[in-house]
Amino acid sequence: MTTPHIAAQPGAFAELCLFPGDPLRAKHIAETHLSDAVLISGTRNMLAFTGSYRGVPVSVMGSGMGMPSCMLYAQELFQHYGVQQLIRVGSCGSVAPQLTLGDIVVAQGACTDSAMNRHTFGDYDFAPIADYNLLSRFVNQCEANHQRIAVGNVFSTDSFYHPDKKLNQKAEAMGALALDMEAAALYAAAAVHKRQALAVMTVSDELQTGRGLSALERQTAFNDMTEMVLESTVIY
Repeated sequence: MTTPHIAAQPGAFAELCLFPGDPLRAKHIAETHLSDAVLISGTRNMLAFTGSYRGVPVSVMGSGMGMPSCMLYAQELFQHYGVQQLIRVGSCGSVAPQLTLGDIVVAQGACTDSAMNRHTFGDYDFAPIADYNLLSRFVNQCEANHQRIAVGNVFSTDSFYHPDKKLNQKAEAMGALALDMEAAALYAAAAVHKRQALAVMTVSDELQTGRGLSALERQTAFNDMTEMVLESTVIY
């Protein structure tokens, strides 16, 4: 059966699914990195595809922007479509001064200003963390490719235009590497459903300096990141 937000038929999703925020980036990933990719759902234009990488079935689907959208789709993928590994391939804004444009951030954990995880965890604080196996494989792949990478905490926020103008400085002071809008919800959904999740992100903006990648630079950087995600997950 389909779900209210995904029109794919049972069995249409692979156990491994990449999870970019932008549905058009999902289309780009399917066309650029997967073989024989077919559209399996287009409800609300949140595109989803299944193809293969080195002969292994792989799906890719947009998550939308923000934690409510991310958790909605993650829950339906885990609960109704049998997805076992869900990997966010997205962008982030760096707050750590050592990070530069094009660097890759791996969210070992995710702080948040959202109340979603408190609702899920009975009003207690839940510490959302990545799946260690997915994380270690990806880190090993990046090191083998001499890719600059940072592993640590990120801050997942509900507000792109945050009212706290000192949030960047507060996040940096606590050792956070970057800001995103999805990782904390993705990790919580994976915990609830006993599945594996990982959030990897290319630094597209330096929040402390105001510098950002051009559209062409983003495409190239994201392609490299996606390729390493696939290599680390499929080959190991």
